[in-house]
Amino acid sequence: MIIKEKYKYFTPHQKIIFCSKKYQTYQETKSLIKRLYKQTIRKPSTLLISIIQPLLWLIMFGALFQNAPIYLFEEYKLEYKEFLNAGIIIFTAFNSSINAGITIVFDREFGFLNRILISPINNKSSLIYSCIIHTWFITMSQIASITIITFYQNQANTNYLQNIIKLNNILTATIIITMIIISISNLSIYNGLILPGHIEFIGLTTFFLNLPTLFTSTALAPLSFMPNWLQIIACINPLTYAIEIIRNLHLNQLFQLNEIIINTNLLNLSGIHGMIILLFTNIISLISVKNIIKYKYDKT
Repeated sequence: MIIKEKYKYFTPHQKIIFCSKKYQTYQETKSLIKRLYKQTIRKPSTLLISIIQPLLWLIMFGALFQNAPIYLFEEYKLEYKEFLNAGIIIFTAFNSSINAGITIVFDREFGFLNRILISPINNKSSLIYSCIIHTWFITMSQIASITIITFYQNQANTNYLQNIIKLNNILTATIIITMIIISISNLSIYNGLILPGHIEFIGLTTFFLNLPTLFTSTALAPLSFMPNWLQIIACINPLTYAIEIIRNLHLNQLFQLNEIIINTNLLNLSGIHGMIILLFTNIISLISVKNIIKYKYDKT
């Protein structure tokens, strides 16, 4: 009894709280996102350049083809800059997402990734989630700036503006852009984990993925302008379906997802088919990047 009274003050007064795995993953992802945002705030020039680049594409290509015939693009009566807007929005999401893995590459080279991995992280996939969420917020800020400029450029076209500000169109466009961000970010993270360094990463994204992916989609021209072999490649490119859905949302007053967005000699696909294809690419990319991070850093 004397011993119990002597050590009664050593009894801890705080309760030990056992966190679930989901809550631990949430906390880990939250901490990694804070780290990424601190890096972004310390380098504001990178964010500024990433916002200016798509605006330059929009202004330069719009000015280059501003004298194109008014009935140039199939049944729509519009100018080229209106046709280009959807392509620039998706290409902005692609361009931002393809660089999501560069932070992992630099962390590997400077040794920060090893410090993160030896820390008590419960779920290594929190690295993936943090990069995707960080990229999503940065990309949405860029797309918001493009949308604002589009409002000022198309003030005379009231039907176009009404289609943009519809709630259903905004929600559908956000879902499409989010699926593009997730799939391309996963591809970028996958490359960041397997490539030797940043030189190989930049070379692959700039010369092999960036411009070829842009020119093999319908961002700059419709499918009817392309030869048959290029139409086949464009139909394989997931960006084509995202671009066509957003383009039809902006151009048609009453666009339904069951309407045809791809109409070629080989394929007739609706908006629902396009969303299924985008969802399928999301699942495949997420499984691939989870498997590679488990193989390389979570073998226990």
